[in-house]
Amino acid sequence: MINKITPTVREALANIQDGATVLIGGFGTAGIPNELIDGLIDHGARDLTVVNNNAGNGDTGLAALLKAGQVRKVICSFPRQVDSYVFDALYRSGKLELELVPQGNLAERIRAAGAGIGAFFCPTAYGTELAKGKETREINGRHYVLEYPIYGDVALIKAEQGDRWGNLNYRMSARNFGPVMATAAKTTIATVHEVLELGQMNPETVITPGIYVSHVVPIARTVTQGAGYKAA
Repeated sequence: MINKITPTVREALANIQDGATVLIGGFGTAGIPNELIDGLIDHGARDLTVVNNNAGNGDTGLAALLKAGQVRKVICSFPRQVDSYVFDALYRSGKLELELVPQGNLAERIRAAGAGIGAFFCPTAYGTELAKGKETREINGRHYVLEYPIYGDVALIKAEQGDRWGNLNYRMSARNFGPVMATAAKTTIATVHEVLELGQMNPETVITPGIYVSHVVPIARTVTQGAGYKAA
């Protein structure tokens, strides 16, 4: 019987190795799998390459992982925000590598990994510093840059509902990078606020099919007045 429900974050993260490439869903603070990131800090894997749209906010979540010294390199689109002081300090001191990728390219490079595409040409970044050292080509009078897929050893994503087969759906903008990251990683670990019985989830609402998911970890949620809910 297929049952991908894993009762604890610790069990789900147990096989993450030092040096892994970790795809972490989220857009700013929307859809960040904080429980999984906190679990990864406790797990202690080091020398990680982290792929995320941002590079952490404040002292929690991804910023806490950076602060713990477990990350060697960040691949992202928006490394600097008002409260990205953890990343700023590490990068300026030479303790953290950065690969800056335009947001559309980031999403497409991850999607390409999941789709089995070896490489693709994209006009974004042509003629800029981000295209230095990359192959370029003129196609139908327009200049393009060759980009390669971003594969993950593991993807950490936050979903809204899931079932024991690993089928997932998401809450509004928390969806962001989760679906493409799930397809691009060898192991995908998702937290969910609600576990449904098989057949309860309308097939038309399944965003990530269970074939891409290795572990589904139930987490609690706390209702907060005037702010919807947040994970406990």
